[in-house]
Amino acid sequence: MEGSFSSSEQRVAVVTGGNKGIGLEICRQLASNGITVVLTARDEKRGTAAVDSLRELGLSDVMFHQLDISEPSSAARLADFVKDKFGKLDILINNAAILGVTVDVGDPHPAAVQEVISSEKFTSMSAMERLEWVDKRSTETYAEAEECLRTNYGGTKNVTEALLPLLLSSSDARVVNLSSFIALLRVFSGELKQELNDIDKLSVERVDELSELFLEDFKNDQLDQRGWPIEKGPSAYRVSKALVNAYTRVLAKKHTSLRINCVNPGHVNTDGNYHTGDLTVAEGARGPVTVALAPREGPTGAYFDGTEEASFV
Repeated sequence: MEGSFSSSEQRVAVVTGGNKGIGLEICRQLASNGITVVLTARDEKRGTAAVDSLRELGLSDVMFHQLDISEPSSAARLADFVKDKFGKLDILINNAAILGVTVDVGDPHPAAVQEVISSEKFTSMSAMERLEWVDKRSTETYAEAEECLRTNYGGTKNVTEALLPLLLSSSDARVVNLSSFIALLRVFSGELKQELNDIDKLSVERVDELSELFLEDFKNDQLDQRGWPIEKGPSAYRVSKALVNAYTRVLAKKHTSLRINCVNPGHVNTDGNYHTGDLTVAEGARGPVTVALAPREGPTGAYFDGTEEASFV
């Protein structure tokens, strides 16, 4: 893949959740395209090791900065670092997210799940069989739902708002928010579905309110009454990514000089989904990287399924 930027101007990217999986591969592909990459992760040791692994590949323009996306103060420290070192930011890829469920394999020790999903029996299953296996053993508590919303939606918002002044200082900035095919508006119903799709009336403040309303309805076991997704699968994750989609559209409408888009990378085989995916991390990273490096006149406020623009519904 070839980038669209002039080699006369060094481009700078920040990638959240960059220490493993699709995030690490996004960093690798960006750096391979001549982009200076700030790889961020919550765990400093893992983040530093990830940077070292990229440098061993000959990708020297990669550096680490610690980031907990759910903490505004952590995002502010990252913004100060980028400002002091580069004075602007050209690409932000919000990749960090959690699934927000617990998988019960009959053993409470965290290593037990890893042992099962590493077994020959599990790895020999098809992607659909692995997904069904995990779904049957997944539970979703209120505390997990709250953490999922705070991380996936709140964290994306924290990082984007902290880095927004630096993005606006770029001559051609891009924001790519990773989304999911299970968060499209087709899984919502009624007035809620219509409201989330009414970009002319939607605001960031209202998206914040909807996040709180979901948690209230979750706690009161009333998800179906407002039109939240109630199908099999992690409801908080679906809602968190749908709210990221809505936030993306609102922000793109407000900041027309930026290219701000959502990308569904596909069902990628990673730790985050207990290795139920059927795509490699290289395949999954292709969409976000392609959108991040798209021509200046490309779309904004759009949803991409891989590398192809698609509907939010």
